[in-house]
Amino acid sequence: MAIPKVLIASIFLFLMVLDGVQAIQTNGVTSNDMYTPKKIDCGGACAVRCKLSGRPNLCKRACGTCCARCNCVPPGTYGNTQACPCYAKLTTRGNKPKCP
Repeated sequence: MAIPKVLIASIFLFLMVLDGVQAIQTNGVTSNDMYTPKKIDCGGACAVRCKLSGRPNLCKRACGTCCARCNCVPPGTYGNTQACPCYAKLTTRGNKPKCP
């Protein structure tokens, strides 16, 4: 029994549409890249965060450590820690906030 040409054409068309939908969903990103978090520029983010600090080198060092662990730095020069909960939860041995 021969398979009608219409059936073959519809299956081919269906596969092309399915491939197009998959390409739209991934937005050109490979499957490995979808699960890899994007690294932020900790140096630049911490420079902005510490620009008004009285001890900028100490601030940048602490901020850099926190940024490397959390991959996040809250916006602004002070506060706004709700934007980066991991950053806010890090503490020193004395139970004081580690991150500026």
